[in-house]
Amino acid sequence: MRCSDGHLYVVKFQGNPQHTRVLANEMLATRLGAAAGLSVPETEVVEVDGWLIEHTPEMKFELARGSVPCTPGLQFGSRLVVGPGEGLIYDYLPEHMLDRVRNLGSFAGVLALDKWTCNANGRQAAFWKKSRERKFTATFIDQGYCFNAGQWSFPDSPLRGVYARNDVYREVTGWESFHPWLGRIETMAEQTMWRAAEEIPPAWYGESSEL
Repeated sequence: MRCSDGHLYVVKFQGNPQHTRVLANEMLATRLGAAAGLSVPETEVVEVDGWLIEHTPEMKFELARGSVPCTPGLQFGSRLVVGPGEGLIYDYLPEHMLDRVRNLGSFAGVLALDKWTCNANGRQAAFWKKSRERKFTATFIDQGYCFNAGQWSFPDSPLRGVYARNDVYREVTGWESFHPWLGRIETMAEQTMWRAAEEIPPAWYGESSEL
């Protein structure tokens, strides 16, 4: 969606079949990732009114028993890393192209984030570059299943949060490969974490605000 600031966003709506809490997870975990120095998208709260949903047939959730319209109100927006006509975005790069990813080592950093926040999904990344650039940047997207999705619990599941292709971890040789991100997570101030959470609308998490 193109929003009032002129930027394009991937928008997740309240009433999401995965759970409305995934919107809170997205905003908090993405901002924690930014505080740890990882490449993550800009996040915003996006207001979508009922008129737009009513006049946009595509704004609906497709369910097994039919479809339901999206819920108006405050939604989660993840800014598109590069706009149409400005560059290229891929959700997959073949192994022989990984040498063209300038921040491949940061897959170790986002693994530390995913373990800290108990990401219950496989790690997802967008590989993008602007038109005149030779190298890609990996930006880490889709943090909705952090904090065990809608459960807000921390089960011990070693393989969760891991990227599907182990070749992105080829630079990992020991604990030192997880720095500086692991150190930033370990020393992150409580005030920084509260700042990351303070703009989350209460409608995304209901009565409980405890993560």
